[in-house]
Amino acid sequence: MSEGTKRSSLAFGQVVIGPPGSGKTTYCHGMQEFMGRIGRKVTVVNLDPANEAMPYQCAVDIAELVTLPDVMESLKLGPNGGLIYCMEYLEANSDWLQEKLAAFPGHYYLFDCPGQVELYTHHDALKNVFAQLAKWNFRLTAVHLVDSHYCTDPGKFISVLCTSLSTMLHVELPHVNVLSKMDLIEQYGKLAFNLDYYTEVLDLSYLVDHLASDPFFRNYRRLNEKLVEVIEDYSLVSFVPLNVQDKESMRQVMQAVDKANGYSFGDEEHRSLEALMSAAVGADFHFASTLAVQEKYVQSQDKAVEEEVMDL
Repeated sequence: MSEGTKRSSLAFGQVVIGPPGSGKTTYCHGMQEFMGRIGRKVTVVNLDPANEAMPYQCAVDIAELVTLPDVMESLKLGPNGGLIYCMEYLEANSDWLQEKLAAFPGHYYLFDCPGQVELYTHHDALKNVFAQLAKWNFRLTAVHLVDSHYCTDPGKFISVLCTSLSTMLHVELPHVNVLSKMDLIEQYGKLAFNLDYYTEVLDLSYLVDHLASDPFFRNYRRLNEKLVEVIEDYSLVSFVPLNVQDKESMRQVMQAVDKANGYSFGDEEHRSLEALMSAAVGADFHFASTLAVQEKYVQSQDKAVEEEVMDL
């Protein structure tokens, strides 16, 4: 049977990528539950050979093909080298993945991917797996998660912007960048600017000026200016804020992804979504919108300014 006849109908899904600790597995769990509530049949595929504790219902697990501990032990490789080997092994055995996915026709797919950044910036194994999925009529969007705590450090945020841009250019898929863990952003520290400055990636010269106020970064101003120029020249990077426990935030991310890969849901799913959004909040989704976090942060800033004026 040829590849074309094995899967002739379109399949939609997300490849969830990002650095370690950015919340990829938590996102897959939350999105699986959210989509399930509106009637979308979701299959989660674990492509991380080091992922042992999965909170979601995993239909396809790369551990059936290869695991990182086995590779490290048998080939005497470290974690990074072992993970790259696992991805190359998956690429070489893509027929295993095709056979597993064929058992779930008509489903929406969430691919939980490893957290090694090199796999998305310059290594080709996962990129080639995604390209193979496209040949099997998968319409995928890359959902790139970044921990929102990077917003509190201008230097790290510029680094995140460079990594996100490099990932977008290398992976070659429709792309949605997500600032995860927005419910925790107040715990990370003060933001130099309002939240929309970071999500919309507005005039980055302000960020360079802010960095220059730090004696350590003052010597690297020219370098930061050039990095910012590269980011702004491409004008590709922006972020969608995400709080997994906020159903409105989940809806916004889902709609951004659906728009990116062309998924269009029917009337029944639309009605289910409206019912979910208008229903009383259950234990799984604590409605504390990202906008409310931003408003609270701005109000606290204003109060601090007022106190400073009073002191003067």
